[in-house]
Amino acid sequence: MSYHEFLLFAGLAICVAFWLPRFVSGREPAASALLIAAGFACALALPDSPPLFDPIAEPRWWETLSEMTVIVALFATGMRLDVVRPFSRWRVTWRLLAVAMPVTIAAVVLIGTAVGLPLASALLLGAVLAPTDPVLAGDVQVGPPTEGGEHPVRFGLTTEAGLNDGLAFPFVYLAIAALGGLGAADMMQWFAYDVVYRIVVGTVTGIAVGWLLAQVVFRRPTKNVLAETGSGVLALAGVLVCYGAAELIHGYGFIACFVGGLVFRRVEAQHSFHGDLHLFNLAIEHALTAVLLLMTGAALGAYIGWVEWQHVAIAAALIFVIRPVSGWFSLAGAGLPHRERFVTAAFGVRGIGSIYYLAFAAGTASVPGLTDLWLTVLVTIAMSALVHGLSAGAALSGIRADSESEQKDSAESGELAEPAN
Repeated sequence: MSYHEFLLFAGLAICVAFWLPRFVSGREPAASALLIAAGFACALALPDSPPLFDPIAEPRWWETLSEMTVIVALFATGMRLDVVRPFSRWRVTWRLLAVAMPVTIAAVVLIGTAVGLPLASALLLGAVLAPTDPVLAGDVQVGPPTEGGEHPVRFGLTTEAGLNDGLAFPFVYLAIAALGGLGAADMMQWFAYDVVYRIVVGTVTGIAVGWLLAQVVFRRPTKNVLAETGSGVLALAGVLVCYGAAELIHGYGFIACFVGGLVFRRVEAQHSFHGDLHLFNLAIEHALTAVLLLMTGAALGAYIGWVEWQHVAIAAALIFVIRPVSGWFSLAGAGLPHRERFVTAAFGVRGIGSIYYLAFAAGTASVPGLTDLWLTVLVTIAMSALVHGLSAGAALSGIRADSESEQKDSAESGELAEPAN
């Protein structure tokens, strides 16, 4: 396939993927699965797959594209949150991060070693698959800035996806270090540097850059602020500064981007310019995501003869058992009704972040069983796009209906009680 033929194919596939779901539903989550399917069909139709469809041999393009997609999505995710206080709103988020994510990593490690992966490779697979995705999970996250109506389920899934991409990085570094063997001193250094230092530096950098960028955009100079220009490219500038600054001093840029977007929004939380920035970021995110999903499907099609039962088994276990069960138990005592608790536990969408982590690891170290890791990740993303994409709308509609019913009952109870006052 020539470069221009790929452009033609990509353009047609994207148009069809976003157009076809309109005949079935007003929602668009099926577009992700359709893009993967289009890439898959393209690879099957080609006699020889181009290098772009081969992440095992050529991971660099995959790393670069997925990195840019994730950081744009993370900054936009932080910027979308309308209300972040009281801090009790975050209890679902902290439980998913502190309990569900480590349990997910441990469970994947156990399954990976059980099917024959070396321990370090199984740990890498667990770290790669642990984070939920801020890119493909748009249908279960909060809406645009100033839209309001942030349901606890949407808020929890949004903030989880915004933070766990960065918080999974220490486990990726641990797996890479484990490839050469780990001693007590290595573990202490990993904890001090890869866990404490990098998380703190990423957070502080995000706070500083987000605040400074907001001063430049909204407050200085007072009579001619940048926000009046309506230029959405400033959102991209914020992303690049947050990520570049954090990585330059060895902090986690993913955390910096989410925190930077969050702090940037808090300075002038109700300003209409946030809507312009959101739309600009969303356009970049969708464009990059569409290309990556086509590449994912194409890679899966090129490797289809290599896919074995264990790759499918790990993906299915993660989506249907590990995430729902770990999420359910992590939310015990969080105060969510049963339906909301189940949806929050079950909708851990996997996607672009997993591609980045694996491509990063593949370019950093020689990983045993790398082919098995790529096949498992590709199958997991395809399965997640299909299962979560087709079910998200219906699940959240049910939650919305329950919430409206509760509000109606509460209002009626108030009206009945009023004459007694």
